[in-house]
Amino acid sequence: MADLLAYLGLFASALGAATIMPMQSEAVLVGLVVSEKFSTFWLILVASLGNVLGAFANWLLGRGIERFRDRPWFPIKPAALERAQAWYQRFGKWSLLGSWLPVVGDPITLVAGVLREPLPTFLALVTITKVGRYLGLAVATTGLT
Repeated sequence: MADLLAYLGLFASALGAATIMPMQSEAVLVGLVVSEKFSTFWLILVASLGNVLGAFANWLLGRGIERFRDRPWFPIKPAALERAQAWYQRFGKWSLLGSWLPVVGDPITLVAGVLREPLPTFLALVTITKVGRYLGLAVATTGLT
C-alpha cells in the first residue's frame, strides 16, 4: 500500500507541477529514486504521465480562457502570458519543447491552447520534453551514463 501511495504522490506532484500552480515534482522524483525502493522506469513513467496530463489541462484552459485574461483572478500574470505568446509566435509548435522550463514552460502550454495548436502535435511534443526531463533527472540522480 505504501508503494502505491508513493506512486500516487509522485503522480499528483507531477500533475500539479505542470499546471499553472506553483508546485515542483523534481524533489519527489529524486527522493524516490534515491530511496532505491522503486523501479526507476515506473517512477519516470508515472511522473511523465502526470506532467503530460497537467500540461494537457493547461492546453484545455487555453482553449477557452483567453477572454478572461484581463480579470484579476486570471491565473497567469499578463507579463508571463505575453512572454509565452511571443515565444510561441516566434518558434511555433517547437516552443512546446521548452514546456519543461521554469516560469515560461507552463504558460507555453496554455498559449498552445489559446493559439489552437492541434492536440496530437501538442501531446507528441510535450511528451518528448516531459519524459526527457524526468529521464535526465533520474540519470543524473543515479549517476548512470
